[in-house]
Amino acid sequence: MKFRMGLLISAWLLMSPLAAQAEPAKEFMLKNGMKIIVKEDHRAPTVAHMVWYKIGSMDEVNGTTGVAHALEHMMFKGTKTLKPGEFSARVAALGGRENAFTSKDYTAYFQQIEKSKLAAVMSLEADRMANLVFDKNEFAKEIRVVMEERRWRTDDQPIQKVYEALNATAFVAHPYHHPVVGWMDDLQHMTVQDAKAWHDRWYAPNNATLVVTGDVNAEQVHNMAEKYFGRIAPKPVPLTKPQNEPPQYGIKRVIVKAPAENPYVVLAFKAPALRDVEKDTDVHALDVLATILDGYDNARLSAKLVRTDRVANSVGADYSGNARGPVLFMLDGTPAAGTTTAQLEKLLRAEVDRIAKDGVSEQELKRVKTQLIAGQIYKRDSIFGQAMEIGTMEMTGISHKQIDRVIEKLGEVTAQQVQAVAQKYFSDDALTVATLVPLPLTEKKAEPPAGLRHY
Repeated sequence: MKFRMGLLISAWLLMSPLAAQAEPAKEFMLKNGMKIIVKEDHRAPTVAHMVWYKIGSMDEVNGTTGVAHALEHMMFKGTKTLKPGEFSARVAALGGRENAFTSKDYTAYFQQIEKSKLAAVMSLEADRMANLVFDKNEFAKEIRVVMEERRWRTDDQPIQKVYEALNATAFVAHPYHHPVVGWMDDLQHMTVQDAKAWHDRWYAPNNATLVVTGDVNAEQVHNMAEKYFGRIAPKPVPLTKPQNEPPQYGIKRVIVKAPAENPYVVLAFKAPALRDVEKDTDVHALDVLATILDGYDNARLSAKLVRTDRVANSVGADYSGNARGPVLFMLDGTPAAGTTTAQLEKLLRAEVDRIAKDGVSEQELKRVKTQLIAGQIYKRDSIFGQAMEIGTMEMTGISHKQIDRVIEKLGEVTAQQVQAVAQKYFSDDALTVATLVPLPLTEKKAEPPAGLRHY
């Protein structure tokens, strides 16, 4: 079962034994435009501190793909007062852990620390927002690390190569066409000036949201944020254009040949993203449909295709409506011996067609909703998990104040709505199919590069 943000939103609030005592998150706005969101949780003396920038790979332009992720690396390479690597060393000396990640939609930096160390990490994070140093020698070293990450995470990973080709085929106009890590040719030609220009353009308090969860007092966090971030001047942040995807006419197909043990196929259908929690009922129904297909141990895809019919070694469904851009509903699988990828493709579609034709029973729907919430609660009932949930929602255009409402809307989904979306969104004109044709495996497996970070 794959992670689906849409399925997990606020499950911990609904099911946690502490739900009755849970306080809603508090929101503040600094004069420079930086949003502060604080969620108090006093179960343990720890804090998650996250700075989210509403800027990701979707905001890049041709020729500099991967610059958002490359800049993320440079954020650890020194400021006017810190030497390269000193940021991480100081967080470690405080007994904390830290990292960062870049996505299509946003870039985020986080620290998890004991509550008395919050001011120290906030000071460090504010420092690199305003005072980052761009040394060409450090950049030259770091861009080589980024290129090695690309080789290790994509070029040497057959499934990742399939998904890169899938996105590049499914999206023509929208920048989701490009991989987050960037195309290798762009990385090879990237300069330190490209990274600096990205930082100067987008890294501003008025393009950032600070999320703090844990054993804190919201007003004190607000005052602390004013002290460290409030002194940073805002910038005029450029307006971005939507780059809407044009209509698709017919199935798109792409084949990837790569060294691999097994063939693999993934079907991606264009589906709606969550823009309005109250009105976007199809999004909630698609979340439930994904859970019916692949959301628990006895979900339909694996029960029929893997355990009963034995035509697949693995199968899955994946959907999340949380994105700034267009989204895909995906079905995937590895065929068993004697089954081709073409046959498995038809069998995966047949399971959706079965729901479109026959619907789902009220009993199955009730069971799925219970599984959907209870089966995921332990993943969300954490300080860091709460910060991730709040930040992801905010960055994709949905207020953290609506987190509880999303789970309520999932609970309101009817069997008729599930059947309706199964009928509506799975036509040939919405479909891109990517197939892995396995080549003989090479003997040696690549090792992850030193300095590997999330992206």
